Amino acid sequence: MPGENLSRDEARERAALLSVEGYDVSLDLRSAVGDADGEPRTFRSVTTIRFRCNEPGASSFADLIAPSVTAVSLNGKDLDPSEVFDGARIALEDLAAENELVVDAQCAYSRTGEGLHRFVDPEDGEVYLYTQYEPADSRRVFANFEQPDLKAPFRFEVRAPEGWTAWSNGAGELTDGVWKFAETKPISTYITCVVAGPYHYVTDSYSRTFADGTTLEIPLGAMCRKGLAPHFDADDVFLVTKQGLDFFHENFDYPYPFGKYDQAFVPEYNLGAMENPGLVTFREEYIFRGKVTQASYEARANVILHEMAHMWFGDLVTMAWWDDLWLKESFADFMGTFGNVGATRFKDAWITFANRRKAWAYRADQLPSTHPITADIRDLQDAKLNFDGITYAKGASVLKQLVAYVGQDAFLEGARRYFKRHAYGNTRLSDLLSVLGETSGRDMTAWSRSWLQTAGVNALTPQVLLADSRVAELAVLQEAAESHPELRPHRVAVGLYRLTEGGALERYARVETDVEGPRTVVADLAGAEAPDLVLVNDDDLTYCKIRFDAASLDTLLEHLGDLTDPLARALCWSALWNMTRDALLPARDFIALVLRFASRESDIGVLQMLHAWTHTALDRYAAPDWRETGGALLAEGALRQLRAADAGSEHQLAWARFFASTASAEPDLALLKDLLEGTASIEGLEVDQELRWAFLGPLAAHGVADESVIAAELARDDTASGKRHQVRCLAARPSAAVKAQAWAQVVESDTLSNALVEATIAGFDQPSQRELTAPYAEKYFAAIDRLWQERSIQIGMDIVSGLFPALQDRPGTLAATDAWLAAHEDAAPALRRLVLEARDDLARALRAQERDAQAG
Repeated sequence: MPGENLSRDEARERAALLSVEGYDVSLDLRSAVGDADGEPRTFRSVTTIRFRCNEPGASSFADLIAPSVTAVSLNGKDLDPSEVFDGARIALEDLAAENELVVDAQCAYSRTGEGLHRFVDPEDGEVYLYTQYEPADSRRVFANFEQPDLKAPFRFEVRAPEGWTAWSNGAGELTDGVWKFAETKPISTYITCVVAGPYHYVTDSYSRTFADGTTLEIPLGAMCRKGLAPHFDADDVFLVTKQGLDFFHENFDYPYPFGKYDQAFVPEYNLGAMENPGLVTFREEYIFRGKVTQASYEARANVILHEMAHMWFGDLVTMAWWDDLWLKESFADFMGTFGNVGATRFKDAWITFANRRKAWAYRADQLPSTHPITADIRDLQDAKLNFDGITYAKGASVLKQLVAYVGQDAFLEGARRYFKRHAYGNTRLSDLLSVLGETSGRDMTAWSRSWLQTAGVNALTPQVLLADSRVAELAVLQEAAESHPELRPHRVAVGLYRLTEGGALERYARVETDVEGPRTVVADLAGAEAPDLVLVNDDDLTYCKIRFDAASLDTLLEHLGDLTDPLARALCWSALWNMTRDALLPARDFIALVLRFASRESDIGVLQMLHAWTHTALDRYAAPDWRETGGALLAEGALRQLRAADAGSEHQLAWARFFASTASAEPDLALLKDLLEGTASIEGLEVDQELRWAFLGPLAAHGVADESVIAAELARDDTASGKRHQVRCLAARPSAAVKAQAWAQVVESDTLSNALVEATIAGFDQPSQRELTAPYAEKYFAAIDRLWQERSIQIGMDIVSGLFPALQDRPGTLAATDAWLAAHEDAAPALRRLVLEARDDLARALRAQERDAQAG
């Protein structure tokens, strides 16, 4: 892995020296089927690059990661591959002003989701291929200059097995057995794409007539594996796609620039999706094999719109280097929700954003690895780890604050100017601030310094002084962590709530104000009737942790379920969860709130988020001697709500899944077993295949379902999805031999694909099996340095994060982590970052457990 790195300084030097005029890439993928000649299985890749050099006679290099190179020629001169290719780079000496490089290589198919991934469907034996490159894996497929600011047009051609279809960024046609694709606009290497195989493919079209009378026609396509075709609701995918194209054309005033718009749902995908222009790729889990809640459809729509926003933010205009990754990801994350609310049926998407996306940001921003939104990205390993909650969710939250600060019209007009001014180019932070300053009339420098160039999250707390049952003074106190002491300007709404005679908790006053410094008086609320609840950051305008005064907290502990506004309720749940994570609220008290009030939660996405938080509260933050009691209370409460929910409702489905995940007592496990076997039923609950696996998981983990039962379920669902579930269930069984086998498959062998590595890790670490996995803490620290060097960065990240002994939550594990860090100061910074983050989560858990024990 270290030899494949590229530093920012190297990229800057190369960008100053070279400019690329175009690529011709020919891939022969016929080797994807049939027997392999050896390992790794390879394909032929022939690349021609035309480029200019500003300093004739200078030297540089091209990027390529391949098992072997057959031939290299530069400006018609053959070069010896053994002399110029070192496994990751091709040395280029004595460059001319105009150059042509031709590289003929044998590149490897991937099983890690990086490069050209090859997947064999266990259901029918069909082979499917797709590429995934960000930040720098196109060099695993063809020779190139792998950095975002060396954009160029690309022409791809693909030879595929007979009967296959191939797709790329441009429109393609089959000519004499070769798929030839139209030349692209100038784009970066990491957003080129090839998909090939016997995919199920559905088409549609989009048309829009502009004010000048011109009409834009966009061919639409959507594809998935044949085995998923019966579940593929392409009509809904196309509906959201068309709604998004309408929305972004109306708001961006720049026609979609990349011709067609295909969307491929592909197997064993590491990410949610990738914004390849003209050929967006998604993880196939967005095709739902069973019943899911509306939250799942909303999430898919959000991802569709997120990737579509990238066509402008990221593809048309691209950051110069990964320091400004936020220039595309923060905008796309914001636009996904902005578009969902503005264009689709998901009008409450800002609630999901406040409750789910911001939780990701708050966690990331309190880790020791937190960083400014505009980060310091020294190299590609740094870049890989910065696709995080800061770059995405905090960045999007800050943009929401920016819209409140400058106004929506000024914000969108700034985006329009940004696209037109920098189309097909590369930008930095200053380019965006320039246009926003023009359109808003505000000095963006101070705002940028506070919000984009510093790290950490502020906490806002109301301070209320009352006199004669009225507000004498209401102030907002702003705090920051000692490690990141920046106090920021916040545009916030402050809401006052009171209990009505009917028992509802409703807002009766709201004021928008600018919070600056440690204490800000909200003068407009003086004289208001005394509130039962003060909610700072009402309507979720800014990015902060919400705290409560004592009276407001008392109100929430008794009346949280009486809050009638769903966004306000979601904000209060989020604030209470942050207090639990910060050891200000005992975990058992948070669990009690969920047991008392979650049944009244109308927003299904909020309910499912509460279920996830409650698991963390019990497994990580509750005092160890209370876990058994807490688990029994949760299972009892979940079953009660499952039986009480409306038959066939999505709330019933959510409670069914939550009950399964909390079941541990013999009667609860027996009920799951009976539901699986059909000897018990709950009115309206359809136990479809995905729910069957959800029930089988805890049965396996508690030793009720053995290998034969799991094998029988796989026979019933002998699909790619079924295989992943089977692997997870097998690794979850409570046996020392099972754990040893799972550990060996992931740590001592690299034969598993990325998806099966993920499934094995998910099964290995069970909260009910702390004693079984305790011996692996020492083994973990002995193995991770070697693993990081031997595995791809994606698999390395999965193993280092996934197998950290987080459930060995005792001071000794913290000490072992510190000892490893002290002994490995020279380890790869990306590896140290992952270990530091896991250490911080563990330390937080121990603090929360101590607080919870005090409540007992």
